[in-house]
Amino acid sequence: MATVELTFSALPAHVRTARLLATAIARRTGVEESLLDEVRLAVGEACSRAVEAHRLHCPGEPIRIELCDDSGRFEVIVTDSAPSDEQGRDYTSLRFDDPLGQLPGTLMSGFGIAVIVGLADDVEVFPSQKGMRIRMSWPAAAGGLSPV
Repeated sequence: MATVELTFSALPAHVRTARLLATAIARRTGVEESLLDEVRLAVGEACSRAVEAHRLHCPGEPIRIELCDDSGRFEVIVTDSAPSDEQGRDYTSLRFDDPLGQLPGTLMSGFGIAVIVGLADDVEVFPSQKGMRIRMSWPAAAGGLSPV
């Protein structure tokens, strides 16, 4: 299993770099060409959400992204350090007919996360007082990253 880690400051311009890196690594891990736009958009959405949270709560702290191949999957984890008031929310029951969470029992902040859920093959969201971690994955060719 190969892993690439990137940390970047909370500047919107760095989201583009994260998207480009994720797309390039996804291609090298064997993610189907037809899924690369979904990888790019999902990573961009997760990183944009993290940048916005950091700019509001902790602008000096870096955002962390991990990209790895594991057992035929390409996985991206975006971690921020902004305190989250969303502990205990059930991200497994997102409703696309109410992405902003206006109906009772739905996600209150979730349009960005709803977009990610729609783009990634598998998504897990881990909010805490110390930040939020979003894990996304897509099918990839077995064998993983090839050497340069």
